[in-house]
Amino acid sequence: MSNRLVVCGTDTDVGKTVVSALLVQGLNAHYWKPVQCGLEHGEGDRDRVQRWLELPDERILPEAYRLQAPVSPHWASALESGDPDHPGAPIDPQQLALPSHAGPLVVETAGGLLVPLRLDLLQIEQLQRWQLPVLLVARSGLGTLNHTLLSLEALQQRRIPVLGVLLNGQPHANNLSTLEQLAGVPLLGCLPPLQPINRSNLEQQWQQLELSHKLQA
Repeated sequence: MSNRLVVCGTDTDVGKTVVSALLVQGLNAHYWKPVQCGLEHGEGDRDRVQRWLELPDERILPEAYRLQAPVSPHWASALESGDPDHPGAPIDPQQLALPSHAGPLVVETAGGLLVPLRLDLLQIEQLQRWQLPVLLVARSGLGTLNHTLLSLEALQQRRIPVLGVLLNGQPHANNLSTLEQLAGVPLLGCLPPLQPINRSNLEQQWQQLELSHKLQA
């Protein structure tokens, strides 16, 4: 596999950040979230990954955009000025160019694949610009079959390579086996809820899920 990959989700709040932390630790990678929204509610995903893994600052790359509102990136950037008559500047795709760092890199996107970064640039179109393989994170429970299969179809139509799907949440009796038959890409397993989320528990799950082997396959 490439030592640089993108973690995408089938929706918002599906567990991209904890899966990103799992990969950062397992691959000894740097972490980068280009667009962070929702900072008005406290720490961002970069802060969480750093805290969970106890990483030095140099392993956590700064965001291209740090936006306050917990909304879609295109809207959050428009709200930044606080003046509805003079909205903030839209996200500049040039600022989303991949870092020059040459080692392993885990990139975490914001929201789902078709979320707009600006009205003329969807997240999935930015994935095409990066040309990195995608690891898709999906909920483990009810509703994930539709969301996951639609996301995979969108990625396939744009010829974006998919490393596999990792479910996140309480294991479901049938969803994993159903997706193994229908998804057409590797199913990497199910990451259960971790209490607490820390280096030790993430390392244990990395070993149990055999991700070193699966991601090299």
